[in-house]
Amino acid sequence: MSQETPLFLRACRGETIERPPLWLMRQAGRYMPAYKKVREKAGSFMNLCRTPEWCVEVTLQPIERFGFDASILFSDILIPAEAMGAEVEFITGKGPRINNPFRDEKDLARFGTPDPREAAPYVFETVRGLREALPEHVPLIGFVAAPWTLACYLVDGGGSKNFEHVKTLAHGRPELLQQLFDKILTYSIEHAVAQIEAGAQAFQLFDTWAELLDLPSWRKWCLEPANRFLSAVRERVGPDVPLLYFGKGSAGQLSALGEVKADVISIDWRLELAAARAALPDKVLQGNMDPLYLYAGVEPTKRRATEILQAGGGQKHVFNLGHGILPKTPHESVDALVETVRNFKA
Repeated sequence: MSQETPLFLRACRGETIERPPLWLMRQAGRYMPAYKKVREKAGSFMNLCRTPEWCVEVTLQPIERFGFDASILFSDILIPAEAMGAEVEFITGKGPRINNPFRDEKDLARFGTPDPREAAPYVFETVRGLREALPEHVPLIGFVAAPWTLACYLVDGGGSKNFEHVKTLAHGRPELLQQLFDKILTYSIEHAVAQIEAGAQAFQLFDTWAELLDLPSWRKWCLEPANRFLSAVRERVGPDVPLLYFGKGSAGQLSALGEVKADVISIDWRLELAAARAALPDKVLQGNMDPLYLYAGVEPTKRRATEILQAGGGQKHVFNLGHGILPKTPHESVDALVETVRNFKA
């Protein structure tokens, strides 16, 4: 690839890079006062997600302020759930709630697989608007939730300490849960392809709740569905769009992470990057700084970022946090992180 190809895309493809690129999960969000103003104007989080003009605005804010090397679409992992028939509500201070959760056979009919271009057209309008607005050197990343993570919300009805309903189905009635997974996969694959057709240049699959499962269950409910998704999207969009997989709490799955059919494996802070590199020598790795180092200030941020950069070795590495940036993160810590990564020589 030529030098005109954005740094992030070259890194994802395993090409030689001058330094690791940097972007942050949730980089458009509550740590930015400019985002809070738009969120207040929108009135509700879901109204913000459904309004392309505002989604474009908040997606661009961290690019303009910090100059990250990639941009991620501002949307939410529950947008597909709503499109499929879930009644989604965001409760201030409590997070998302599904008011009609999936629990048994009679609920299957309530969740459909519509054409996402008709069910959630605002997502793809936002993608097209961002491709026009973003600088050429800043690629746009699309995303969806992995089937297991989306099922956690659909079955338990929101966030949970133990996700007892979905885990009970997984262990006790796997054939019923599989029917829900089949619907999630049908919709999510099409939702992903539509984002890429609209202009997303890379795509990340978020499996936030993968950490809930033991390894045999992870293979069944995370690895197998993720690979079905990744293989289907790859077949539809071709080889040029990098596919990324993020599974939170992945340390316990290290022995099997190499089986994920993604170009890039994103890890959280509980798995040391050097250990992941040794176990996954053929994969591009993404991560993996604990977001709370940034709360601690400029010097701890610089110190830990340098350690991670050195462990990554400068090649086949995309710098990111181990999960989303937190709402009280000081901007001076983000500035320090950006400076440290930009000055690192691969």
